[in-house]
This record gives sequence, C-alpha cells and structure tokens, in this order.
Amino acid sequence: MNGFRHLGDRMVHQGHVWHVAVAQFESPDGEAFQRDIVRSPGAVAAVPLRHDADGTPRVVMVRQYRPPYDDFVIEIPAGMRDVPGEATDITAARELEEEVGLRAGALEHLLDMYPSAGMTDSVLTLYLATELTEVGQSTHGPEEAHMQLLDVPLAEAVEMVLRGEIHDAKTVIGLLLVERRLREAERG
Repeated sequence: MNGFRHLGDRMVHQGHVWHVAVAQFESPDGEAFQRDIVRSPGAVAAVPLRHDADGTPRVVMVRQYRPPYDDFVIEIPAGMRDVPGEATDITAARELEEEVGLRAGALEHLLDMYPSAGMTDSVLTLYLATELTEVGQSTHGPEEAHMQLLDVPLAEAVEMVLRGEIHDAKTVIGLLLVERRLREAERG
C-alpha cells in the first residue's frame, strides 16, 4: 500500500472512551519504530446556522471549560462517538440537542478531518445544521452544566477567529467553511 507496515499495538492505558497504545511499525526500508497513539472512536461536530428576522446568518456556539487547557474554550456543538455503531449524523443530531437545545431539520456533511494526526487516529465528522428548532438542552457533566451559549452573527464569529479569540480547530474550520459556502451561494 504505502510501504509502511503496522506491526501491532501494546495498550498502556484503557480509559472510558480512549486508550493509549504504543504502536510498532516498520518503514519502507525495514527500519522498526514505535509511536504513542491515542486510539479514539472519533467525534462529530455541527455548525448550527440560522437566520434572524433581518436575514442575517447566525451561529450558536458554546463557551465551555476544558480541563486540558484549564480554561474556557469557544466551540461549536460536538461530541465523542461513544455509542458503538451509531451513525455520525445521529450522533451529531444528539449532541446538538444536548449541548445547545436545537434540533436540526437538515444536517449536511461538510468534511471528515484529522484533528491531531501526529497523536491520535481520531476522525472528526463535521456537519452544517440548518432548519433549527428549539427543544431544550440536556447537558451532561459539570463542564456542560456550567457552559454558556453564544448566539452570534456568522460574520462576528469569523472575526472572532481572525482576532484569535476562537482557538478550537473544528470550530475554526467549520465557521470558515460555512462562511465561504454562504459567500459562494450569494455569488450564484
């Protein structure tokens, strides 16, 4: 295939959703090497897009405490694929309802991305969520119980990215993709 061979994994930590493995590989020229890899079932995220009474496109995001950074992070609704066998669109719809209390009448696949290719095999599936109706949140855990909802014009969210106020990769990519898609649709 590509000349590299994965020879196997030795699990060094098993968590609730992720585990860490020391993986053994062989390069095309026969050199043996190992890498630490966080094995993950993957994740989903959705950019919830709606238009206000003036027709201005708006997005709903969360400002949520993230322990790895010991800080609050602004993100689009997202979650782990922690239900075995569940389709990514079903997981995205569920996370959208739980985190921001919105049900999507339409979910459009935007892309699959590798959030951190040097350390994990995780794949994040990104959607655009439209035709939104309010259904009420169903948060889980202390981080979600204390998160803040942000409903902002898409143009302002993009400016937040450009000013360096939004650092989360899936959110940056999702907002920029949706902004570009809307701009191209306006041009016809």
